[in-house]
Amino acid sequence: MSLLVVVAVLVAAFTHAAWNAMAHAIKDQLVAFTLIGGGASVIGAALAAFSPVPSGGAWPYLIASALLHIGYQVLLMRSFSLGDFGQMYPIARGTAPLVVTVLAVAFVGESLNAWQAAGVAVASAGLVGVALWGIRGSGARPHWPALLAALATGLSIASYTVVDGVGVRAAHTPIGYIAWLMILEGLLIPAYAWYSRRGALWAQLRPYAVRGLLGAALSMTAYGLVLWAQTRAPLAPVAALRESSIIVGAAIGAVFFKERFGAPRIAAAGLMVVGIGLMLRAG
Repeated sequence: MSLLVVVAVLVAAFTHAAWNAMAHAIKDQLVAFTLIGGGASVIGAALAAFSPVPSGGAWPYLIASALLHIGYQVLLMRSFSLGDFGQMYPIARGTAPLVVTVLAVAFVGESLNAWQAAGVAVASAGLVGVALWGIRGSGARPHWPALLAALATGLSIASYTVVDGVGVRAAHTPIGYIAWLMILEGLLIPAYAWYSRRGALWAQLRPYAVRGLLGAALSMTAYGLVLWAQTRAPLAPVAALRESSIIVGAAIGAVFFKERFGAPRIAAAGLMVVGIGLMLRAG
C-alpha cells in the first residue's frame, strides 16, 4: 500500500464516521437515509453525466452491490434505532475486515504476505477491542436484537466490499462505477419513504435537509475513495485500514453523544495504529 492509498483510505474513514454520526443524530432513521440515499443518487447522476460508463463486465457486480448496499442500509437503520452509536458503529464496522480477508482469499484469489496478514489481524484485534468495550462500557446487559443487527450489518459490509473490489476493477473507471452505484442503490429507500409517508414526507425532511444532503456528499466521497484504493491495493488491507473509522466514531460518540472513551478504547486504538504500521511495512 502506497502512502497515497493510505491517506485516501484514512480520509475515507473520517468522512464515513462523520456521515454515520449525522445519520444517527436524526432520530427518524427513515428520514435520515431518505436524505442520504436520495442526495447520493442526485450527486451520482451529475457525476455519471461527465464520466465514462462502466465496462459491460462491471454491471453484474454493480447490480449485486446495489442490492447488498440496500440491505446494509436497512440493517444499519435497524441497529441505529436499537442501540447507541458508540456501540453499534464499532460492531458493524469491526466485523468486516476479517470477513473481507477470508472472502478475498477464497473468491478473488488474493493472497496476503506475512506483514499484511499480521497487519490485518492486529488492526482487527484493535477494532474488536473497541467494539467489546462498547458493550462493557454501556453498564447494561447486551441488547441482543441490536447486536445481531450490527453483526449482520458487518457481514453485509464485507460482502459488498468484495463485490465492489472486483467490480470497480472490471469497470475501468472508479468515478463512473461509484456514480452508477449511487444511482442504483439510492432510490429504493426514498421511494419506500414516499410511499409510506405520503404527503407528510416533505415536512419531515425539511428540518434535516442540509444535514442529510451533507451526509450524502460525505458518504459518496468516503466510498469513492475506498473504491479508488481498491484498484491500487489488495482488498483485505484496504478494508482493515478503512475501519479505522471506528476510532473516529468512538471519538465522535464521546464528544457529541457523551459516550465513554476510556483507557481500554485508547489501548484498542493503539493496536489499530500498530496494525496500520504493519500494513505500511508490507507496502
